[in-house]
Amino acid sequence: MSDTAAARLGVLKTYKLHVGGKFPRSESGRVYEVTDSKGNWLANAPQASRKDARDAVSAARKAFGGWSGATAYNRGQVLYRVAEMLEGRREQFTAEVAQAEGVSKAKAAARVDAAVDRWVWYAGWSDKVTQIAGGANPVAGPYFNLSSPEPTGVVAVLAPQESSLLGLVSVLAPVIVTGNTAVLVTSERRPLPALSLAEVLATSDVPGGVVNVLSGRTGELGTPLAAHQDVNAIDLTGAGPELARDLEIAAADNLKRVLRPARTDAAAADPARPAEEDWSADPGTHRMLPFLETKTVWHPVGA
Repeated sequence: MSDTAAARLGVLKTYKLHVGGKFPRSESGRVYEVTDSKGNWLANAPQASRKDARDAVSAARKAFGGWSGATAYNRGQVLYRVAEMLEGRREQFTAEVAQAEGVSKAKAAARVDAAVDRWVWYAGWSDKVTQIAGGANPVAGPYFNLSSPEPTGVVAVLAPQESSLLGLVSVLAPVIVTGNTAVLVTSERRPLPALSLAEVLATSDVPGGVVNVLSGRTGELGTPLAAHQDVNAIDLTGAGPELARDLEIAAADNLKRVLRPARTDAAAADPARPAEEDWSADPGTHRMLPFLETKTVWHPVGA
């Protein structure tokens, strides 16, 4: 076969948003180029608009009742199915993480494996978080006093800017395993693993609208989400210090729960540097508990 016959045209990919279980283009029609660490073009990503953010919130609100009403066991099984599918597409995610983060294939594979393990870890917490966030309260009187956690609602999540998959899983999984629905804003420069994760979610058992994925400018999307009256909480991990401060002020208007970005020693020394956690560390439970409300029930003894 000649070299001419063997040559193939490149298949150029333009990703789409993931809203309400569907894959729409950005309402504005905008896209932006995503490049690797050396500046080589990888794909076009949709540049979501404020209208897209509002549509994502509506989809998340619509899905909240069914997802929060599912049994904890069922949510755990659904999340475990996502882990199975991530494992099946391990090579794809390894290539995407290597290109996005500029690391070797071996390091990228280790980060993908850690992300899958992290997803399984959170799936296992679905029917256990109640044991640490609720319980019987001692009271003086002939009453039972029981507290139990319930999901807070729609959570906007600004994904980490540097960790394209492990950090993404670390902020998304704890939101949905506890029964919340999410509007996820991907890393601005490294959105492709998140957009591929949306494709996994769409073909898994996760109901449409439980996770809505938007790519684009973090500041442009974070502002309407922080101010939106139907968003109950916001995770500011992917916001720089100035943007995080502005979004926190906007979130105070309707008393949103706010999870502030952690500050590493290096980030604390340079206030202009984005906060970045050690995503390989033990995650603990601190990302699940902020997005839970506590319901307390009193019941007379013997009744």
